[in-house]
Amino acid sequence: MLTMSRIDPETIGQLLGETARVWRHKLDQRLQPLGLSQAKWRTIALLARGHLTQRDLAERLSVEEPTLARLLTRLESEGWIKRENASHDRRCKTVHLQPKANRLFHQIDDTARELRHELLNTIPPRDLQTFVRVLAEIRHKAVTAAEQFGNGNGLARKRRQTA
Repeated sequence: MLTMSRIDPETIGQLLGETARVWRHKLDQRLQPLGLSQAKWRTIALLARGHLTQRDLAERLSVEEPTLARLLTRLESEGWIKRENASHDRRCKTVHLQPKANRLFHQIDDTARELRHELLNTIPPRDLQTFVRVLAEIRHKAVTAAEQFGNGNGLARKRRQTA
């Protein structure tokens, strides 16, 4: 277990990223018997919380739209999702879970809950509350900074414009 004296604030980004990666990998291992790749279960989990456009879904999954389009084609052919033209823009597609995927999401959610409990059950509730509050604040600041530069890619655009 890490102690505060051994934690270097300069490594917080690395620690956050590595923790997220390992956590997703552990969940991925537990969901493999259901025949789900990480790309599939993450997509189904996001869509279970509400319909999204393909663009929004690609952003939340941190993948390019053509990559997502291929994944959605597979999910659609397997009967997990359905794509429809958005009512506000026919060029835009919204993605909807089919009833078959709703049932699968409950298995994904139960498995994720079990893992979360295993990983967090020895951490005092007060520490978890502090951690969640601090993490939410860091995320908020990161999102705000990204918006100032156009979804995080603004810095590169700004550099190109001044070059």
